[in-house]
Amino acid sequence: MTQRIEDYALIGDLQTAALVGRDGSIDWLCLPRFDSAACFAALLGDEENGHWRLAPKDAKACTRRGYLDSSLVLETVWETRTGTVRVLDFMPQRDEAPDVVRIVEGLSGSVEMYGTLRLRFDYGSVVPWVRRSDGHRVAVAGPDSIWLRSEPEVKTWGQQFSTCSSFTVGEGEKVAFVLTWHPSHDQRPSLIDPFESLEHSLEDWREWADTCTYEGPHRAEVLRSLITLKAMTYAPTGGIVAAATTSLPEDPGGVRNWDYRYCWLRDSTLTLGALLAAGYLDEAAAWRDWLLRAVAGDPADLQIMYGLAGERRLPELELPWLSGYEGASPVRIGNAAVKQLQLDVYGEVIDSLFLAREAGLAAQSHAWNLQLSLLGFLESTWRRPDEGLWEVRGPRRHFVHSKVMAWVAADRAVRTLEADPSLPGDPARWRAMRDEVHREVCEKGYDPERNTFTQSYGSKELDAATLLIPRVGFLPPDDPRVVGTVDAVREELSHDGFIRRYTTDGSRVDGLPGDEGTFLACSFWMVDALRLTGRTKEARELFERLLSLTNDVGLLAEEYEPVSGRQLGNFPQAFSHIGLVSSAIALARAEAGD
Repeated sequence: MTQRIEDYALIGDLQTAALVGRDGSIDWLCLPRFDSAACFAALLGDEENGHWRLAPKDAKACTRRGYLDSSLVLETVWETRTGTVRVLDFMPQRDEAPDVVRIVEGLSGSVEMYGTLRLRFDYGSVVPWVRRSDGHRVAVAGPDSIWLRSEPEVKTWGQQFSTCSSFTVGEGEKVAFVLTWHPSHDQRPSLIDPFESLEHSLEDWREWADTCTYEGPHRAEVLRSLITLKAMTYAPTGGIVAAATTSLPEDPGGVRNWDYRYCWLRDSTLTLGALLAAGYLDEAAAWRDWLLRAVAGDPADLQIMYGLAGERRLPELELPWLSGYEGASPVRIGNAAVKQLQLDVYGEVIDSLFLAREAGLAAQSHAWNLQLSLLGFLESTWRRPDEGLWEVRGPRRHFVHSKVMAWVAADRAVRTLEADPSLPGDPARWRAMRDEVHREVCEKGYDPERNTFTQSYGSKELDAATLLIPRVGFLPPDDPRVVGTVDAVREELSHDGFIRRYTTDGSRVDGLPGDEGTFLACSFWMVDALRLTGRTKEARELFERLLSLTNDVGLLAEEYEPVSGRQLGNFPQAFSHIGLVSSAIALARAEAGD
C-alpha cells in the first residue's frame, strides 16, 4: 500500500538521500548521487521496483519516530506485544563509498524482526545477480554493485529475487546492517564500523547544529529546516538540490510530475539569505562559489537550473515501467524546463551575489565582471516575454515578476557601484535601466481598477510572486499598490488561508490538465508580506498554521492540499524549508523591534 508523502523521513550523507517510511521501508534511494538512477524506486511504483523493509514481523507502522538530537539519524520505535525495539537509520558522511546503516536495538522484552531487501537498479527496471562473498550478499548488474552485511551475522536467504532476513533481539541486544554501493568494476570499498559511524554521525551533526545563531521562537523547527537544507547539499560542489525526489505529483493522479533533483538559480537568493541569517557562512560561501562556476560563460547561455556539479544537459525522459505515485504518471527524469527563458534568474543571481558581498563574504575577483556581463545581456533582453518563475509550458508572456527581478538586477548594480566606486561600471547606465523597468511595470503590470499587480501585462490573473515586490525593494511596504496586491492575492489565491501560486485553474496558465494544492513557499511569502505591511499578528498566526503542516519529523513537501489534509509534490522541498527559516527569523526580528 502506498504511504502518504508525509509518512516519509529523510536520511542522507550530503551527496544523496533516502526516504524511510513509517512502516520501516526505504522506498527511495539514488546512488551514488541525488540525480543518479534509483536502486529503491517503490515510491514511484510498487515493491517490485525496489525497497528495503526492516521491521517487527507482522507490524504495519511504527509507534513513534524522530531524529536523535539535532542530527539526521532517524530513530523509529516499535512497541509490540512481546517487547519494544528501535531502528536507527542513517547514512554516514562518506570517505569512499556511500553506505546505508540500519541498527536494530532491543529496548525491552524480545522482538522478532523481519527484513526484505529487494534491489532493482536503474529506477526499478533491472534485477541484479546476487551471490555470497566473505559474509556479504553481493548484488551486481551493469555498472552497479551493492554489498550487504550484518554485525553480528544473521540468517538470510533468497526469495522471489529478494534477500530476506529473520532474527530476534532482546533487551540490550543490537544488530547492524550495512549496505554499501560501489562501481561494479572496482574492488570492494573499505568496511565501516556501523557503531563507530553512528557516534561520528551524531557528533558531526551536533557540531554543525551548534553553529546556528538563531535563538528566537521555534528554534527547533528552524534548526530542523536548516538541517534539511544541509542534507540536500551536494558537498563536493556546494550545490543544493530543490528536492530529493522526482515525479511526486502536484495534482493527485495527475501529470504535473517533475524532477527536482537539480540546482535552481532562483533558489540562490533565498538560500543564501536563510543560511546567512542563521550564521552558516561556510555553506553560504560554498553555494556562492557553486553559483559562480555554474553561470560562467556566455550570458546568453544562462540556464535556470544546473546539475549538482554545474552540468548543463538535463534531458527529460519518461519511465513507462513505473506506474507513478498513486498512479500519477508519467514518471519523469531530467527536466526540459532547463531550456526555458526565465529572465528573473538574472536578477536573482545578481541579488544573491550582492547579498554575499553585503554579508562580508570574501569577494571573488572575477565575480563583478561576470555580473556586468549578465547585466549587459539583461539590458538588451528584459523587454522580451518569457516563461516566468513558474516554468509554464505554454506561450511566453511579459510576467510581472520577471520584470521586477530585472529591476532588482539594475538596482543591485547601482548600489554596489555606489558602495564601491573603485569597481568598473557606469552607475548612470544602470539607474536609467532601473527607472525604465520601474515605469513600465507600474504602467503595464498594475491594474488600477482592482488596485493590484497582475501576473503578466494586460492579464486579469494574479500571481503570488507579486508578494515579493516589497521584499526586494521595488516599492515600499506602505505603498497602496503593495497593500492592494497583498489583499487581492489573499482574497483570490487563498484556500483555507494558504496561498496558491496563481489562478486556481492551472490549465489557463500552463496548458496542462488538472490543478494543484496550495504552494507552501508562497504561503510563507504571505507571512512576510503581512509582516511588512504592518499586520504582524496575522503574519504570526499564518506562520503558526504553516508550522503545523510539517510532518512528525519536521519535513515539508512542495505543496499542501487543504481538503484532504495531505502534502503534495516533491519531498522534502528546499523552497518550503527556506521559507520557514526566513519567515521565522524575520518575524522574530520584527517582534523584537529590530
